[in-house]
Amino acid sequence: MPFLGQDWRSPGQSWVKTADGWTRFLDEKTGGFVGDISSFCKKDDHNKENLFNSINYDVAAKKRKKDLLNNKAKTQYFHQEKWIYVHKGSTKERHGYCTLGEAFNRLDFSSAILDSRRFNYVVRLLELIAKSQLTSLSGIAQKNYMNILEKVVQKVLEDQQNIRLIRELLQTLYTSLCTLVQRVGKSVLVGNINMWVHRMESILHWQQQLNNIQITRPAFKGTTFTDLPLCLQLNIMQRLSDGRDLVSLGQVAPDLQVLSEDRLLWKKLCQYHFTDRQIRKRLILSDKGQLDWKKMYFKLIRCYPRKEQYGDTLQLCRHCHILSWKGTDHPCTANNPETCSTSLSPQEFINLFRF
Repeated sequence: MPFLGQDWRSPGQSWVKTADGWTRFLDEKTGGFVGDISSFCKKDDHNKENLFNSINYDVAAKKRKKDLLNNKAKTQYFHQEKWIYVHKGSTKERHGYCTLGEAFNRLDFSSAILDSRRFNYVVRLLELIAKSQLTSLSGIAQKNYMNILEKVVQKVLEDQQNIRLIRELLQTLYTSLCTLVQRVGKSVLVGNINMWVHRMESILHWQQQLNNIQITRPAFKGTTFTDLPLCLQLNIMQRLSDGRDLVSLGQVAPDLQVLSEDRLLWKKLCQYHFTDRQIRKRLILSDKGQLDWKKMYFKLIRCYPRKEQYGDTLQLCRHCHILSWKGTDHPCTANNPETCSTSLSPQEFINLFRF
């Protein structure tokens, strides 16, 4: 499908419809598809000042040949950058601006959920979009959102991890859709009402699958958590950032129940998530006249947001305004690109596209 690019000097781009939507891919004159952008980023072949332009204009201008378009037997490898240029205004060379839906489609969240360091980040981002930004996505971005969500559910069913996290995400999304579907006809959702009803039924089916999941005990019979010394058990429990995980862990065995009630454990958890001023406003005393840190924690999380920390995040380059995953190379002309990058929380990523 020929598509006129955003650069008015470009002859156009080549797009192909995939399961995740329309995807752009390129080909060399030899007929091979481009699989790695690094081949266009060799320092010996390109000047740093012209590197960004050469990738966006020269390479993107190449089209696949007509004989390859009709070749059904040959495997097609699609080219997709792992970064996106965030522009908020129109210029002579580039019209329009970058939207949340475009960034959501381009940043390869389907692969990000397979990385344990990025999983919680993507899930939190999906939750924020479900709460308030679902209507700001384009039709293809909304479809891509549901496809990624389905992959997340399948991963949880296979790994049997993060079950409660995904349950909360599905419930948030279902609640938002119930409100939006009632306003159908007011340009709040893209697509037919029957399609969204079908998607809501899929969400209910996923919720049922998560509710029926049976945690299988591993066959390995070595040292377990309860076999460790008490000081080491307590040290591991201090690494948990969610108080509900501590409560669940305390229900496994009577010995763990005693450890999960440790005052110092809950005190450190409160101090990790909240400031001293927030804690002083929500003091709760026990019957013995001591601070009840456990009750204070659950009181505080209802009043203030918890601290968010992720193993890997999206980052924005302040020099070239390119958004990418941390550790992903992008065509930056700065002398020290590492010093120009700023990590973005999921909420900061959402705010980046509010104009």
